[in-house]
Amino acid sequence: MLITDTNQRINAVNRAFTEITGYSESEAIGQTPRLLASGQHDSAFYASMWHQLAADGHWQGEISNRRKNGELYPSWLTINAVRNKANLTTHFVAVFADISSLKHAQARLDYQAHHDPLTGLPNRTLFESRLQSALLHSEESGSLGAVLFLDLDRFKHINDSLGHPVGDLLLKGIAHRLKETLRDVDTVARLGGDEFIVLLPGLLQPSDAQAIANKLLACFNTPFEAGEHELYISPSIGSCVFPTDGTDVATLVKNADAAMYRSKAKGRNRVESYTCDLTTQASERIALEQELRRALDRNQLSLAYQPKISLLTHTLIGAEALIRWNHPTFGDVPPEHFIPLAEENGMILQIGEWVLEQACQQMGKWRKTCQPFGPVSVNLAGAQLRQTNLVEHIEQLLADNGLEPGCLQLEITENFIMSQTQEALAVLHKLKKLGVQLAIDDFGTGYSSLSYLKRLPLDILKIDQSFVRGLPEDTHDAAIVRAIIALGRSMQLTVIAEGVENSEQQQFLTREGCEQIQGYIISLPLQPEEFSARFLLMNLSDVSDSTAAKPPL
Repeated sequence: MLITDTNQRINAVNRAFTEITGYSESEAIGQTPRLLASGQHDSAFYASMWHQLAADGHWQGEISNRRKNGELYPSWLTINAVRNKANLTTHFVAVFADISSLKHAQARLDYQAHHDPLTGLPNRTLFESRLQSALLHSEESGSLGAVLFLDLDRFKHINDSLGHPVGDLLLKGIAHRLKETLRDVDTVARLGGDEFIVLLPGLLQPSDAQAIANKLLACFNTPFEAGEHELYISPSIGSCVFPTDGTDVATLVKNADAAMYRSKAKGRNRVESYTCDLTTQASERIALEQELRRALDRNQLSLAYQPKISLLTHTLIGAEALIRWNHPTFGDVPPEHFIPLAEENGMILQIGEWVLEQACQQMGKWRKTCQPFGPVSVNLAGAQLRQTNLVEHIEQLLADNGLEPGCLQLEITENFIMSQTQEALAVLHKLKKLGVQLAIDDFGTGYSSLSYLKRLPLDILKIDQSFVRGLPEDTHDAAIVRAIIALGRSMQLTVIAEGVENSEQQQFLTREGCEQIQGYIISLPLQPEEFSARFLLMNLSDVSDSTAAKPPL
């Protein structure tokens, strides 16, 4: 506290004054409060203060002061005028408190409210505020800007296989590298999970956004250190420019997000720019996702069965259960359109469990009415393999439907199986011990280590149809297929080729020693009743030469 006369000369101070300001009583007496002036306030500030004091005899507010050692500190100041009996002001009493700790606490709260706690990057709130400011400046100056949406490719596999602590270290490393790559005026924010968003203000031309996006893409070429791990990961990046592609925050974020999804659809690890048609596609995608959530309850999903034959005996040796979605408005929705949606929104577990149940029930029905013909294979989603009760659930399903474990074959993609932890591999060994057959699907499209493959309890290698399609003319595909067949033989695994469409492909595969095939040359995937009529209730002397109708090749 301090007391001044009407000439603002300090008459008295208390001990707290000395503790806060550093000035002793003798140093303060006779001085004016300008002794504490910080230089942070202009003359208009003080004029307003004295005007209110003269009118009301009272002023209160926050003020910045300076200690004797030169340090600035925030203060909450209350000034009251003291009047005599004649109502004339004789003194002013000023009471103030050092609110530094309060301001620091407010600053921490403000930082926490506007920054991601893991990476320290701005969060969505701060990003949108800065984007709004950039849009206003763009409107006033006529300058361009851009928004980039980054989504990390297959980050979930890293998180699930190596654990969240490693995933968090990776996210921190990515955040640091993104900041280092961008300009000082740019903002990179984390939206949550594995999504980042970037604001690029003050661009001269739209191609500048593409150039910066390509720099961000390139910065992922070097591996990231995450504890003891050295990890490679790539982003899918979507870009939109303002004001061309939008003039408000929500539209620009939505359009950049739509462009990012096109990047993923085109193979990931690339930059895609927004175009008008993406708005329609994004709306359709949202509608599709909403309808997918209702599809199971409305009995819109079904299983179709595609036969597999032996190239040695030309007899039926199994079938693959393939999910189908017939929507009353959208018609037949291809699995490649809705399965990725299910993986993103978490429905893949529910759908995967439904597929297993339906396939086992159908096998149980065929077991009662038809001769055994081999296992039915089901695609197992990665999320299912991570379920702790998977083995017990499958064992119960088989028992409920009167099936031996050998009646079921589970197909797991190469890329997924290569990214799994010892815990997930232990589940595979339990399934193998149970008697369920295990196949590695889409073989040749991933990055398998042969030493790693030898540790897996596999029964079957499935050659991806992308390599079969060019046979026998494409020498590159032919060489890959020969190598896979040789690998399977050396590891004592059965090799099956999918997507076989013509007799030339079938003859090539037979010559090279492939044991099984499936594809249009045999049949399209069929509903259970038609599958039974065509393949289970007939004499299969040579399925590949069957006179049953086949689709055009």
